[in-house]
Amino acid sequence: MTIHAQTVIQWLEQFAPKSLAVEGDKIGLQIGSLQKEISKVLITLDVTPEVVEEAISKGAELIIAHHPPVYRPLTHVRTDLPQGEMIARLLKHDIAVYAAHTNLDVAEGGLNDWLAQRLELADVEVLAPTHHESLKKLIVFVPHDHEAAVRQALGNAGAGHIGNYSHCTFRTEGIGTFKPGEGTNPYIGTQGEIEQVKEVKIETVFPASLENKIVQAMLKAHPYEEVAYDIYELAQPGKARGLGRIGYLKQEMNLRAFAEKVKKALDVPFCRVVGPLDTPIKKVAVLGGDGNKYVQHALFKGADVLVTGDVYFHTAQDALLSGLSLVDPGHHAEKIMIKGLEHVLREKVREHKAEVQIIASEVNTDPFQLI
Repeated sequence: MTIHAQTVIQWLEQFAPKSLAVEGDKIGLQIGSLQKEISKVLITLDVTPEVVEEAISKGAELIIAHHPPVYRPLTHVRTDLPQGEMIARLLKHDIAVYAAHTNLDVAEGGLNDWLAQRLELADVEVLAPTHHESLKKLIVFVPHDHEAAVRQALGNAGAGHIGNYSHCTFRTEGIGTFKPGEGTNPYIGTQGEIEQVKEVKIETVFPASLENKIVQAMLKAHPYEEVAYDIYELAQPGKARGLGRIGYLKQEMNLRAFAEKVKKALDVPFCRVVGPLDTPIKKVAVLGGDGNKYVQHALFKGADVLVTGDVYFHTAQDALLSGLSLVDPGHHAEKIMIKGLEHVLREKVREHKAEVQIIASEVNTDPFQLI
């Protein structure tokens, strides 16, 4: 049994919508086609010739990577050069490559949340907001005997989330009037006669991105042939989405001990550390990949330390002068996305009872070695 490749990508984009990516990021389908049936998906941090051979040997028809293999514009595809040869191998074996980059970084429950979880941070917030999701309000009129079912369906579909509370609604009672016309099959009432029915008005808020899902859930639970409902855009912003996370350690420790914690938690061979090793650490900012641009965000939010990769020499000096410690576990620490995304997609497979294998790449794509 197989599944359509586009179905797997739809699951991925429900979790990490493309709209979350920073402007100009090279996300999405990069090589090959999604117009095919597949049986195996390989999850990897990077697409290298070794990863391509792994996909071929394991029979994967789709590779989902975090780092886009085609990030800079191609000036040629020469098969006598390594990148061109790799692309040719992918095309020859009909393996599609899809990149989920900063959208996976920003996504709730995505890469930066996985990093925060590994470091056991509490009271976690977004470090650098990129946007706030638009909110809308749904108002629907329901007969008394279906009120509970409709409210439950709305909450289960994602409506009514306010902070850490879910299934939030407001209800008012009133009288609905209607006259079923010719050809109708009314749940309540008789064709051609005006009816008065005790109804409940349910109000709830929801993220704009979930509108179709929430409306469909409401219609499915509602008994009426023609459902009366209104949707309004709200002025107040919704939940912040963005890069990086900031939170608190359960117990304060010094910078030396914290760097050891990072090394163990992210399974890296070493960390570069900036700051006096006896500095007390309690409030921690973390950002996967290259976080040089986010030192000021960490300072502004009162972080004691920023955990990020690819720290430049002068960035380190500036942070040191500002009193912000840095722990750099390297860019390859983002490898935790392999197991994270594998888990997300395997849950989707179980939910939909689909016949597709989600495989975690076993190839080490870190280009650096310690001597």
